[in-house]
Amino acid sequence: MALRIKLARGGSAHNPVYRIVVGEARAKRDGKFVEWIGTYSPKAARGQLRIKLDRADYWVGVGAKPTDTVRSLINKARREPAEEEAPVAEEVAAPVEAEAVAEEAPAVEEAPEKVAEAAVEEEAPAAEETDEEKKDA
Repeated sequence: MALRIKLARGGSAHNPVYRIVVGEARAKRDGKFVEWIGTYSPKAARGQLRIKLDRADYWVGVGAKPTDTVRSLINKARREPAEEEAPVAEEVAAPVEAEAVAEEAPAVEEAPEKVAEAAVEEEAPAAEETDEEKKDA
């Protein structure tokens, strides 16, 4: 069974949405497939593209051959960093709360550092005493 990574068309008339699927090479374009690994909307802003690159790598590793179009889409997904969506109003409010928590946090964080520094100071003289004891013996 020869596998291909190909596009299966969905969506409505004049508004295509493609699923990136792994299926048998001789199967129909929109027919049966083994796994659905992503989507591509060419008419969306900047061509919305989502691919599970780890699954694409797996299928290429076991012998599936991507079509020319899918190969270019996979390369495009590798070049472009993950899309950062515009912050929602709730997400904008969250950093303000985080800053308020951050102001309180240093007082809590300083205490463990002081305890750790005190522990290091206590250990250092103890190590020197053991060295001196070894010299005396």
